[in-house]
Amino acid sequence: MELLQHFLLSLLSTVRDVLPIAVILFGFQLLILRKQISNLRQILVGFVFVLLGLAFFLEGLEQALFPLGKLMAEQLTAPEFLGLTDGGDGDWKHYFWVYVFAFAIGFSTTIAEPSLIAVAIKANQVSAGAIGTWGLRIAVAIGVAVGISLGVYRIVTGTPLHFYIIAGYILVVIQTLFCPKSIIALAYDSGGVTTSTVTVPLVAALGLGLASNIPGRDPLLDGFGLIAFASLFPIMSVMGYAQLSEWRARRARMNNERS
Repeated sequence: MELLQHFLLSLLSTVRDVLPIAVILFGFQLLILRKQISNLRQILVGFVFVLLGLAFFLEGLEQALFPLGKLMAEQLTAPEFLGLTDGGDGDWKHYFWVYVFAFAIGFSTTIAEPSLIAVAIKANQVSAGAIGTWGLRIAVAIGVAVGISLGVYRIVTGTPLHFYIIAGYILVVIQTLFCPKSIIALAYDSGGVTTSTVTVPLVAALGLGLASNIPGRDPLLDGFGLIAFASLFPIMSVMGYAQLSEWRARRARMNNERS
């Protein structure tokens, strides 16, 4: 009964959030364009599905993904698991499995990210197969995995976030100067599509859980910021993937010319 009541509250909140979108869409159609809405019944049914889907998704986050991420962070930072039997805080080397988990969860959630799958399919179609669907997805997933692992290291050590972000964007600017021009826009977009429905809940829960359980860390100051790493590092990995592919193609052409 309590679960049903909680779901109804989530549904009501979703209706309130989606209502302005519906007002804008229908308002422009009827008042600005002054045209009747075709397939009105189908559109209304679609809106109902959207509302139910969002409500179920938000409820799933609250009931499963957020608690799971927090639980994993608590277990991975437990003193007995880290081998800190003397009650000390330990250093960054004691958190090896935290880094491994961060890498694994970053890679797996990115591979399953629906928005990235859609972008990869479109990129493959537009490039006439020159950009492989799986190649792009794996390149982005590696970037997210490395970024989240480094972000977890930042939380463990307590170093300021802006140092990493400034250094990261300097590298991105340098890469942009030498990267194939055809891949730059896609690389920048790839950094945005990774931080979506699947990745964000688990990554945010992991960061907040770590900051809550590592002594001396503030969840507000240290817990957030992992999403920034998940957005930044895929840009580097996709441009690096393109640079590596260009280098291999150039090397193959040179070998063919020699033979």
